[in-house]
Amino acid sequence: MLQREAAANRLGRGLACSAATRYQLDRIGFSAELSRMSATTLDPAEIAKFNALAADWWNPKGPFGALHRLNPVRLQFVRDFALRHFGGASARPLKGLNVLDLGCGGGLVSIPLARMGADVLGVDAAPEAVGAARAYAERTGVIVTYENTSAEALVERGARFDLVTALEIVEHVSDVNAFLEAAAALVKPGGALVLSTINRTPKARALAIVGAERILKWAPEGAHDYDKLVTPEEIRGGAPTIKWEEPVGITYAPLGAGWSLTDDISVNYMIAGIRPERS
Repeated sequence: MLQREAAANRLGRGLACSAATRYQLDRIGFSAELSRMSATTLDPAEIAKFNALAADWWNPKGPFGALHRLNPVRLQFVRDFALRHFGGASARPLKGLNVLDLGCGGGLVSIPLARMGADVLGVDAAPEAVGAARAYAERTGVIVTYENTSAEALVERGARFDLVTALEIVEHVSDVNAFLEAAAALVKPGGALVLSTINRTPKARALAIVGAERILKWAPEGAHDYDKLVTPEEIRGGAPTIKWEEPVGITYAPLGAGWSLTDDISVNYMIAGIRPERS
């Protein structure tokens, strides 16, 4: 047992040291993008909020229980989109792809993406969440690199990825346009960006905030600020370099049906797009 733990620790250190070489760097190509990115996307209040909840990330009955129930649908969307865009085998649809999970939290998305075959870097501004993600990955034997950093810091390093996911994060940043610009800049030409969030509509206020937080207690009260919710049009406008597809709704049906992908984008939705190849 001790030998296995020591080997795992050595492997973790080796992965951390080699992380910079496993993701494509293109500093020259980023010069114009860097000059426009002066705004920070970090919101100290949001970071503190998720730091305080870090111990409960992998508790399906805890404050992140709604994300646990939502996760299969989100992962299905990412998997199906990746198969359609990149090809690959259905058993390991992300094999050979460098994937960035922005706002990875406790690893609810990054760990399954690694199990799909991806070489995954998960980043989050909340250090306690990153610690929870790293500990769970080590305990389950899944290889994921984690960093306590931001999207704009990765841009400054010149990192680029085949696939960038940003699920349930854009509504928690301080500057949506700066975050979207950074996320788009982190996508390789020909690569893809996938987001999920809550739409800013009266229905979303009623169901996702009043209903889910205050009545059903599916999420901690105050987890979402209605004014910070983001519409599909705002996502398109914030990342115009991405060729966006139409958004797809995620709808909850009671009586055991659970969450499913639908045409209704009035509350939860996912949206994906491609960064065009250079001409």
